[in-house]
Amino acid sequence: METESVVNDKNTEEQRMESLVKYSKPLVVSKGGLKKTNRKIEGETVVTNTQDILNSILPPLEWVKGGQHYGEFVLSTPATRADVIALQKDLDNKLQVRRARETGICPIREELYSQCFDELIRQVTIICSHRGLLLVRVRDEMRMNIQAYQTLYESSLAFGMRFCLKGEQNRANNNNKVIKLLDEIEELEHSVADLEQAIEEIEADDAKAIEQENQFLEQEMNRWVVDTEQLRKKLEQRLFEHRV
Repeated sequence: METESVVNDKNTEEQRMESLVKYSKPLVVSKGGLKKTNRKIEGETVVTNTQDILNSILPPLEWVKGGQHYGEFVLSTPATRADVIALQKDLDNKLQVRRARETGICPIREELYSQCFDELIRQVTIICSHRGLLLVRVRDEMRMNIQAYQTLYESSLAFGMRFCLKGEQNRANNNNKVIKLLDEIEELEHSVADLEQAIEEIEADDAKAIEQENQFLEQEMNRWVVDTEQLRKKLEQRLFEHRV
């Protein structure tokens, strides 16, 4: 429990030291925590002094150390011209030290400017509480818009990732189809080559068979010519003998 208290104390101390909002020195508070002196009018909560308004706008920091409750309130002391100049210098210094980006989306720059705006709200509220509360409405509206844009960005990013993954999946499927089709083309080309070779062999066999057939017919024709010539000579010889 003691260790946890020390850790909380360190975190709160770092938060106060790094923040651009001006806080008072640590004060001992009751175990019930910080109490607000508010009064209610017709169901609406109305703050009774500037410190309560500041506490409602910028909640105090609370932590426990050694069994004792501590709290730090935002300062209700009006800011001078020197305080504003110091705030500007502190902002520029923190932007440089924490290496915030000058353009584009940068969480560090957003955090520091938010703290600077809270400090300006604190300074304005001390002078005019109504003006400070109006600035709080502007701040909350701005944060709500940023949150909406962030949600839209995350949704668009998720959609883009899903679309990208779907595209990768489709590309993988198409690559598989292309590989399969290339294999089929290769098999068909082999089949075409085999068929062309078979056609060439058939044509060669047919040409050889035709040549052999022509040779056979030519031999037969020559034989018939020779036989015919011999028969003609025999016939002529017999006719000549018959005449004699």
